[in-house]
Amino acid sequence: MTANRAGFALCGSFCTLRQAVEEMSRLKEDGWDLFPIMSPIAYATDTRFGTAADFRKRIEDICGRPIIHEIREAEPIGPKKLLDILVIAPCTGNTMGKLACGITDTSVTMAAKAHLRNGRPLLIAPATNDALSASAKNIGALLNAKNVYFVPLGQDDALQKPTSMIADFTQIGPAMQAAMEGRQLQPLLLA
Repeated sequence: MTANRAGFALCGSFCTLRQAVEEMSRLKEDGWDLFPIMSPIAYATDTRFGTAADFRKRIEDICGRPIIHEIREAEPIGPKKLLDILVIAPCTGNTMGKLACGITDTSVTMAAKAHLRNGRPLLIAPATNDALSASAKNIGALLNAKNVYFVPLGQDDALQKPTSMIADFTQIGPAMQAAMEGRQLQPLLLA
C-alpha cells in the first residue's frame, strides 16, 4: 500500500465545511493521497454556506477521485486496507454519538468502522453545538477508545453558545502526524 493514504470524511456541520475543504487542499499540497467521503446530509444539502454541488466539485477536484457517499462504497475500506488514517472533519455530535455507540448507518460511520478494524488511526475534528452538554459523554467515550484521536478543540463562542466546541482545523495536519505515530496531539483543549 502507498504511504500517506488518508480518508477525509465530512459531516453536516455546514458552517465549517469551507474550512475543512481548505485543509483538504493543504493536505493534498503536502503530498497526502486523499479519499473523500461525505455523509448523505453533507453530500446533498444546499445551505446558506454554499451549494452541495459546489462543495462536491471542489472536493473531487482536490482529491482527483469521486466522493464515497454510500454505505456500500465505504465498506471495502476495511477489507482492502485502503487507508493509513481516516479523518472526520467536521465531525458532528450526531456522528460522534453513532461512533461511540457502534452505529453504522452512514457512509462516514461505515468508513470509520471498516477502517478501525485494521487497527489504524481515526482522527476526529468535532464541530458541534452540544459538545459540553449532550455530546460530552460521547466525546469522553471516544477519547477512551483505541486508535481514536482528536484534533485540538475549544469553545467557539462561549457567551452566545456556551456548550459549543469546534476543532482548530489548522491543526488537522499536525494531529494526523501525531495520530500516525500513535499519540494524541496536545494540548487537546484550547483556550
